[in-house]
Amino acid sequence: MTHRIIFHKIFFFISITVFAQNPNAVPVIQSVEIKGAENFSESRYINWSGVSSGTKIYDGLIDTVKKNISYQLSLEGYYNFIFKECRIEKHDSLSGNLIINIDEGTPTYIRSLHYTSGKEDSLVIKDYLDELSTGSFGKNRIFSRQNLDYTFNRILDFLENNGYPFAKINLVSTYFSFDTLLNKHFVDLWLNVDKELKAKIDYIEISGNTKTNDDVILKAAGIREGEIYSQKIIDDIPARLNKLNFFEFVEKPSFYFNSRNEGILSIKIKERQTNNFDGIVGYVPSSTANERGYFTGFVNIGLRNLFGTGRGASIRWQQENPSSQELELHYLEPWLLNYPFNLELGLFQRKQDSTYVQRSLDAKLEFLATDEISASLLLSSLSTIPTERKLKTFTVFNSSSLVTGVSLKIDTRSDLYSPTKGILFISNFKSSIKKINGPANYITSDTKTEVNYQRIELDMHVFHELFNKQVVALGLHARELKGNDFEISDLYLLGGVNTLRGYREKQFQGNRIFWSNLEYRYLLESRSFIFLFFDSGYYLRDENQTPTLSGQAPTYLSGQVRNISR
Repeated sequence: MTHRIIFHKIFFFISITVFAQNPNAVPVIQSVEIKGAENFSESRYINWSGVSSGTKIYDGLIDTVKKNISYQLSLEGYYNFIFKECRIEKHDSLSGNLIINIDEGTPTYIRSLHYTSGKEDSLVIKDYLDELSTGSFGKNRIFSRQNLDYTFNRILDFLENNGYPFAKINLVSTYFSFDTLLNKHFVDLWLNVDKELKAKIDYIEISGNTKTNDDVILKAAGIREGEIYSQKIIDDIPARLNKLNFFEFVEKPSFYFNSRNEGILSIKIKERQTNNFDGIVGYVPSSTANERGYFTGFVNIGLRNLFGTGRGASIRWQQENPSSQELELHYLEPWLLNYPFNLELGLFQRKQDSTYVQRSLDAKLEFLATDEISASLLLSSLSTIPTERKLKTFTVFNSSSLVTGVSLKIDTRSDLYSPTKGILFISNFKSSIKKINGPANYITSDTKTEVNYQRIELDMHVFHELFNKQVVALGLHARELKGNDFEISDLYLLGGVNTLRGYREKQFQGNRIFWSNLEYRYLLESRSFIFLFFDSGYYLRDENQTPTLSGQAPTYLSGQVRNISR
C-alpha cells in the first residue's frame, strides 16, 4: 500500500515537469539534404519538395514530398526517376533532417506526332501538320511541359493566322517506349486538332470616330472586308493606328460571329485633338533713335487630319533677330491614288543676317513598304539670292540648285510623342547641281559656274525604359557636305532648341556637323514627361572652301573644328 502511493506521486511529478517545459511541442525540419542532383540544382529540389527549415513534421510528409518532386520532374520530361531514399533523420523529439536521395534517370524524348481532325483540312493546314508530324519541329525534343506548350502554341499560332481564331488542341493519348539500341526513352503523341468554324472578316465595325473617315482608318489598319482572319494582322492594328497620331491609345480589336455565322471585326477608337498651335511673339522696341523696333518669336501651326481625310498641313514662322527669319510650309497627301505612297510638298525660306535669302521648293514621294520601313524619293529646287543692299561687297553668289536624293526610314517606336521603346532611323543621300547666275561683276573666267555637291544626313533615336515610367532617350545626328567651292549659304547650321540646346539658334556653321542628345525622362502621363538632358556637338569648316562675308572678291576662311557641349 505504501509503495503504491509513492509510485503515483513520482509519476505525477514527472508528467507535470515535462508538460511545463514544452506544452505545445511539435517536431520540425531543421535542414533538407539532397543527394543525386545532376540535371537540376539542389535549391530547385528543395523548392519542389515544399519543405524548408522550420516545416512541421507530420504523418504523410514523406508521401507529400515524393508527390511534389515527382510532379515537377514529369513536367521536365523525367519520368524514369527512382527515389533511393526519402526519410526524416531525427536529432531528438523536436527536430530532424529531411534526406532525399534520387536517381533522376534519363529524359523521355518525343518520337512522333499524330493528329486527328473532325473536319477536312485545307491543303495549307494539312501540309503544315504533316510537316509537323514528320519533320524535326516537335521531334527529338524532351517531352516536357515547356516543349509541349511550345509545340501547341506554334500550331495554334499557325491556325489563328490562317482563319481559325478559336482552334483548340487536346492531347488524346501517349505511348511510352524504350529503345534498347539507342538506350533512350521515347513517347508517341496523338493530338486532336479542333479548328472550329473558319473565320472570314465579313464586316468591320468602327466606332468612336466622329471626325476621321472610315476609309482612312481601314487603310492605316491594313485590313479589308472579305479577308481571311489572321491573328497577326489583328494584333498589329493598334500599333498601325497609333502611328497616325489621330487617336488616344488604341486597344486590340475584338472578333466574333453573329447569328448568321458572319465574322465581325470591331475596332473601337477614341479621337484626340489633331490640330495644334504653339508659339510666342514679342516686340523688341528700338534702343536708339536710328533703330526701329521689330517683332520676334516662334509660331508653329499643325493640322494633322484635315477634314478627317488624313491629310496634313503645317506652318512654321521664326524671327530670331531683325535680320534673320524663317518661314516653312508643308502639305501631306496620304495614300496617293489609294496606293501605299505618301506625297509631301514643302516651301522653305530663310533670310540670313541681311546677307542673302534662300528659298527651296521640296517634294517627297514616300513608299510605305511595311508598318515600320519606308523609302522615299526626294526632289527640290533651291535658290539663293544675295541681298541687294549688300551687293557692294561680296556675300554669296546668286545661284540655283536642283537637288535629287533618296531616303530610308525605319520607325519601331511605341509612340510618336512619348515612346518608351523602339528606334527611329532616317538616312538621306542627296546630290545637287548648283549653277552660278551672278552677280556678273564677281564672275570671272576662273569662276566655276556649275558645281556638284553631295550630302549625307543620318539621324538615329533610341528609346529604352529602364524602370517603370523612366525612359532613356538617345539621339545621334550627323551631316556632311562633300564637294568643292561651296559657300556659306550651302553650309549646315547648328545650335538651338532643335539641335544643340543651350546655344543660340543657328550659331555654328560647317560642312560637317555632328550632335548628340541624351535625355533621362520621367513620365508624368502617357504623353507628358519631365527630363534632364546633356547635348554635345561638333562642327567643321574645311580649309579653303568657305567665302567670307566681306571683301570685293571671294576670299576663303581657314579651317575650323570645334567640339561643344552643354
